[in-house]
Amino acid sequence: MTPDLLIPAFVTLFVVIDPIGLAPLFVALTKGARAGQRRAIALRAVAIAALLLTVFGLFGEQVLQFLGISMPAFRIAGGMLLFLTALDMLFERRAQRRRDQSEPGLDPAEDPSVFPLATPLIGGPGAMAAMILLAGQTSTPMELLAVHLVMLAVLVVVFTLFLAAGLLERALRETGINVLTRLLGMLLAALAVQFVLDGLADFGFLG
Repeated sequence: MTPDLLIPAFVTLFVVIDPIGLAPLFVALTKGARAGQRRAIALRAVAIAALLLTVFGLFGEQVLQFLGISMPAFRIAGGMLLFLTALDMLFERRAQRRRDQSEPGLDPAEDPSVFPLATPLIGGPGAMAAMILLAGQTSTPMELLAVHLVMLAVLVVVFTLFLAAGLLERALRETGINVLTRLLGMLLAALAVQFVLDGLADFGFLG
């Protein structure tokens, strides 16, 4: 468990998961939720992402091979799902559905903790691929454990920033959140397209 393993693992996962960039996304995706709901969503999202990344760190290559799924195909599927979420954010479909509800706050049927927060935003194809690659670089069980502890440390940062998302929401207010939601929806759409393009490039379709 040397710094030569831990520091690159932390930097890789931190950049791929991007806790700082996820905080405003969390605000946009949980717009209208009460504080208790937001905490529960954050906890579920991080816990599910931790489980997914642990499974892929331990059995990632075996799982994909068993299912006959390639990583490029996984990237394309994640990109398509993420694009659907981006459309909802761009056209305020989630907000409109909430205005149609008599109960204020987040509609339980729209709980974003599993999708899109846990996957593909936190535990997306990039993070899963990173866990597979980092686990493949280990040579002892202790090193494998260290990689997973580093992954958990990054997710603790994600959870902490999610809990502070309410401060960001109060600072931006209603108008700021609406502008941010649409801006992030556009960025999410671009990210989704990039996932698809990366997958197609890996298949050799783009030359």
